[in-house]
Amino acid sequence: MDSEKALELVKHGASLLFLDVPQHTFIGIDTQMFTVGPAFKGIKMIPPGIHFVFYSSSTRDGKEFSPTIGFFIDVAPSQVIVRKWNQQDEWLARVSEEEEERYSQAVKSLEFDKHLGPYNLSQYGTWKHLSNYVTKDVVEKFEPVGGEITVIYESAILEGGPKTEMERALDAQMKKSKSEASASSTEQPKGNRFYYTSIPRIVKHKGISGQELTSLNLDKTQLLESVLAKEYKASEDLLLGELQFSFVAFLMGQSLESFMQWKSLVSLLLGCIEAPFQTRSELFTKFIKVIYHQLKYGLQKESSGPEMGVLALLDDSWLASDSFLHLLCKDFFALLEEASVVDGDLLSWTRKFKELLESRLGWEFQKKSDVDGIYFDEDDEYAPVVEMLDESRGDYMAT
Repeated sequence: MDSEKALELVKHGASLLFLDVPQHTFIGIDTQMFTVGPAFKGIKMIPPGIHFVFYSSSTRDGKEFSPTIGFFIDVAPSQVIVRKWNQQDEWLARVSEEEEERYSQAVKSLEFDKHLGPYNLSQYGTWKHLSNYVTKDVVEKFEPVGGEITVIYESAILEGGPKTEMERALDAQMKKSKSEASASSTEQPKGNRFYYTSIPRIVKHKGISGQELTSLNLDKTQLLESVLAKEYKASEDLLLGELQFSFVAFLMGQSLESFMQWKSLVSLLLGCIEAPFQTRSELFTKFIKVIYHQLKYGLQKESSGPEMGVLALLDDSWLASDSFLHLLCKDFFALLEEASVVDGDLLSWTRKFKELLESRLGWEFQKKSDVDGIYFDEDDEYAPVVEMLDESRGDYMAT
């Protein structure tokens, strides 16, 4: 890149100025990660739009890290965001408007230019695949009060104990990080619960037969339509925005609550039988593209070093062959392969997604019998609930 082009990008791009951050602190933006050195004071040449910033303080030798804290930003061209390290509580605090204006002018005058690492534009396409439905409205709708995302305030989410082996492993990781941080910190960012959409696990209707109720719960199409109309004002893109928001908050922000929301949305969509073929083919094509890019990024194995503190969460310990995702994908893939009429784009992207799971995780999706694929982990909250309808006849209904 020649000097004129670089200067143009520096002036047009947004900047993050981080003051007084100690060495070895881990800082990331989108899919890019930095370890703070003696001269590092932030990031420049950031494309305008939505980004996710996350960081973790470390011990002096840089070998152990505290729980990640993250936040979404929506930056305009040439905007400068200034944060200052709070030494006592180990987090990036906002500065006064007067200070922000003063430092912003200094950044725009290139006074900090040699201390700012460039945003790697070659990785921007990957970030866009992970966030193309995340808008300013999406962030404002779902983020916690104050905007800071951290697992430290999520201890009550799995009350009663995790449901599956996958969630038990994840919860253990989160608790370890949380206990390491609580001993030294007096006050962390004011983290609160997210404002995620409530997704009912089962459909309940009065005045309909048991057979009809079973059908409603085996095919989530009507539930999807109801949630879209009531919670998303019929906006498919808003639903996809929440799916992407929750994945980023989970994978990069290490939020357990966000993982649970991502799981709820994925389970809702993959639990539909009629919608992919008749009413929502376009939505499902977009959904499969979203989850394909999420897992393509999250399952990469070549990463090493401090960034593994982020990516290590998405590994075989919770994406096991008996996980909710494998079981739901098996039925969904079979549904598409057996359908007489399928949208071409949906079929193409679904096959790409299937190949990704087969190659990255070694999953197999061939059914061994006609009933194979309908079984769930007995602890999985997304498994059909079996109710006895008539004890004398031994009939059962899944709800």
